[in-house]
Amino acid sequence: MARMNERQIAAALRSLRGWKRDGGSFRRTFRRKDFAAAMGFVQSVALLAERMDHHPDIDIRWNTVTLVLSTRSEGGITHRDVDLAERINSLS
Repeated sequence: MARMNERQIAAALRSLRGWKRDGGSFRRTFRRKDFAAAMGFVQSVALLAERMDHHPDIDIRWNTVTLVLSTRSEGGITHRDVDLAERINSLS
């Protein structure tokens, strides 16, 4: 799958609630009630990512989870990242 161009990325970001561009990736931070809720959210993301065979970078800080999406094999943002971001948004 080819990298998205700047116009495609900008259009995708307009429809992806909460996601921001960070260089060659998309980034979003989620806050949960407490550590257990954050870990439950991470587990849901992990199951989704495994089904899609597309895995985000995940940073967990007590009740705060930051996800970073990028398609490493393409060296940037692809439609796979947009698809995963949309599905992650449906979890929250």
